[in-house]
Amino acid sequence: MRAVLQRVTRAAVTVDGEVVGSLDRPGLVALVGVTHDDGPDQVTRLARKISELRILREERSVLDDGAPVLVVSQFTLYAETRKGRRPTWHRAAPGPVAEPLVDDLVAALRERGVEVATGRFGADMAVELVNDGPVTLLVEA
Repeated sequence: MRAVLQRVTRAAVTVDGEVVGSLDRPGLVALVGVTHDDGPDQVTRLARKISELRILREERSVLDDGAPVLVVSQFTLYAETRKGRRPTWHRAAPGPVAEPLVDDLVAALRERGVEVATGRFGADMAVELVNDGPVTLLVEA
């Protein structure tokens, strides 16, 4: 599993004109990709990284500040772009494999006491955010 973490002042995900998840205060947006051999161990490690990394203001973590996280599935994080001009997606896990793991990540974050909003898996989403800093990290689990 991998995630692009962005420190934000606010964020929202819209599907078909409806806001399905949003943050109205500072926190993190986590764009999450799943590959074929990911499982419970990767979920646990990624939940720990997202909640404990000290990337908020004043070197604080999501857990330190009680900050929210917006989790958005993002299969394109496993794009292969080394050859040609057209990306391939063979490294991304298919929906039936990836969706339960993204759901497990959301549950693991909530079990750690994190307030979590989400996008809608597999939907055509419009993600709007105000990057704070900007701070953007790629995290591998």
